[in-house]
Amino acid sequence: MHAVALADETDFEGWRRAAREMLARHVPPDALSWTTHARPDLLATDTKLPPRDDGPPAVVPRGFIVLAEAAALHCDPQRFALLYRLLWRLRQTPDLLALASDPDVAALDSMARAVHRDIHKMRAFIRFRHTRIGSADRHVAWFEPAHHILRANAPFFVRRFANMAWSILTPAASAHWDGDTLAFGPGAARADAPREDAMEALWRDYYASIFNPARLKVAAMRAEMPVRYWGNLPEARLIRPLIAQARQRTSTMIATAQTTPRQKRQRAATPAPQPEAAGSIAALREEAASCRRCPLWEHATQTVFGEGQEDTPVMFVGEQPGDQEDLKGRPFVGPAGKMFDRALAEAGIDRARAYVTNAVKHFKFVPRGKRRLHAKPNSGEVIACRFWLSREIAALRPRLIVALGATAAQSLFGRPTPVGSSRGRVTETAEAKVLVTVHPSYLLRLPDAAAQESEYERFVADLRLVRPFLEDATPAR
Repeated sequence: MHAVALADETDFEGWRRAAREMLARHVPPDALSWTTHARPDLLATDTKLPPRDDGPPAVVPRGFIVLAEAAALHCDPQRFALLYRLLWRLRQTPDLLALASDPDVAALDSMARAVHRDIHKMRAFIRFRHTRIGSADRHVAWFEPAHHILRANAPFFVRRFANMAWSILTPAASAHWDGDTLAFGPGAARADAPREDAMEALWRDYYASIFNPARLKVAAMRAEMPVRYWGNLPEARLIRPLIAQARQRTSTMIATAQTTPRQKRQRAATPAPQPEAAGSIAALREEAASCRRCPLWEHATQTVFGEGQEDTPVMFVGEQPGDQEDLKGRPFVGPAGKMFDRALAEAGIDRARAYVTNAVKHFKFVPRGKRRLHAKPNSGEVIACRFWLSREIAALRPRLIVALGATAAQSLFGRPTPVGSSRGRVTETAEAKVLVTVHPSYLLRLPDAAAQESEYERFVADLRLVRPFLEDATPAR
């Protein structure tokens, strides 16, 4: 029997390379032993392999690769042997994956589903707690996954908590993010993670206030939130008492319920547009905090107004706040904001000397579980928010406005304006000169690294056109 040693428990790429080699040498599954550094097979012996067949490589369905990538993260020590056995059989039976009753196919599907379920549970039930390491703030979470999912799941937390330094500790490994670099380290013990922080009591109060005893289904709750995860949750100590009190609380709610419907309050009509007076930015920000000019305010956390130097000659206008901007109340502080700051620095521009805002002041999104996915503002929302942008422009009177993306260009020109045919040119308008370029989030969405690098260089080149307008720090009044 020939032993194939993989680099670690999640070395799927190593398995693929070895599997191709073994197939090319026509080595059957029962002649191989797949091992990892953590679980060597002491019974395996190194045997001489058959000669290599240099014919065309084996072709397998894309669906197998997707399932195999997930199954490779399973804790079953025989998972890599199962994957090779299926790969061997797929050469003779290309439609093997359609046979759901086949034991190997059923095992592959079961492993993949278990891994995806574990990934979901980690995202749902991980809780970060604040601590200080030296003089630095860090948020640390403890989690005990059932499978080897930490490396595959860590990029999700990088995207979700991009501006927070955090660590995720598990018994087998740990992941660490400092705002720029994701690193992995050895496993840890439960005692290495903080047990509580200052937010625990507030979180428990919130959970108790939203717990609805009339809708309690204990079996469904435990299926979705198994008891094994309760140790990670600050609200866990409340669950059993709340379940015990549910029947009495439900009876009380019924006994004290209103018998007459409450009069529905009519929403006040949207006020007519006011004259575009200038005023100070501070006064405009305070006024915009209660803006109801379009429906976006209903689901957003807060109005995100512009910020920056008020006597600047340059104003940057983006599309709308993102998830991080909505939570923090400041423009361009999320991943796109970091890209923007880096490009400004490379173009020789100090962001502190400019004013940064958005064409739309509330975050428009589509909920997807716990995530909030960006949704493009429509023309009505852009027009409604032009009221605030016009007043910002009137207050600042910049020499140059930089439109970052198509929504900003549409707001400034009053019509749909393709970025591709307009970027890099300074256009004169009644309010100021306008330079159109891409939004930094466009660069983050490019899947190809080479294309991203090329477009980033073009973006920096566009921003360098701004520098002459900053040479004279006194705006045209």
